[in-house]
Amino acid sequence: MEAIQEDLATLEPAPWLGNGYTNVQVLRLDRVHPLISGNKWYKLRFYLETARRQGKNVVTFGGAYSNHILATAAACSQAGIPCAGIIRGEAPLHHSQTLTDAAALGMELHFITREAYKQQQLPAPFRNESWLMIPEGGYGIPGMLGAATIPIPPGVYDRICCATGTGTMMAGLLHAASPGTAVTGFSVLKNHRQLSAEVHALLPGLAAAPAINHDFHFGGYAKYNATLIQFMNTFYTQTGIPTDFVYTAKLFYGVKSMLEQEFKNDRNILVIHSGGLQGNRSLPKETLIF
Repeated sequence: MEAIQEDLATLEPAPWLGNGYTNVQVLRLDRVHPLISGNKWYKLRFYLETARRQGKNVVTFGGAYSNHILATAAACSQAGIPCAGIIRGEAPLHHSQTLTDAAALGMELHFITREAYKQQQLPAPFRNESWLMIPEGGYGIPGMLGAATIPIPPGVYDRICCATGTGTMMAGLLHAASPGTAVTGFSVLKNHRQLSAEVHALLPGLAAAPAINHDFHFGGYAKYNATLIQFMNTFYTQTGIPTDFVYTAKLFYGVKSMLEQEFKNDRNILVIHSGGLQGNRSLPKETLIF
């Protein structure tokens, strides 16, 4: 399996996103590894270090097309750490390609009801000291501190923008951001109003409320419409950058929209491409041009 290559997290200009005044650059974290993609590696790194040091197995949570599940399976395989995935919903007749790949990498799959999943209930076999539990999406202090190691390029940025699910990456970026650099998150969940509190829980010393936009979720988590799909294809044509409809497409759509008003006075904006294209596997073939 390929090694993590953090030096491949290149910086690319995206003039199509910008305007006559604002320069927009994209940090391509999606390039660090084909499976342990984007921000997933950074959020996992300290959890895996702890598991290796303590000689523990890893168990975590995710859905059928979860970037986090596949990234955890690949990272644990690479590190020689046994792992298990607690999957939302009843076991299907046929696994998604994401779960098939995770199982092929050695991840033990366990399916639980959606209600049990909502409460993050660990099945009995995993409730002992031999297992290190990683919350969904890597949420937690180790995940936040790992996200704080994302290699932000040197330079002066008025703003850093990222997609937010659990808020772990946003908290890490806030923790590491230079003074004077704003961090704006774009929530991919509908009515996720507790997100601000979840970011605060990882950064109790945060003075101000985190800047989170809730207007570009396109109906909720993993929801999309024809407008978003068209944007993804146009964005790829203009920039050569692939996105996913769960996270990054909503982020880039939001950034372009807000440059007309809220961001119009920013000179330099950095957008974090957090990787992970697993969700696109659920789309009908030929929906996307990449």
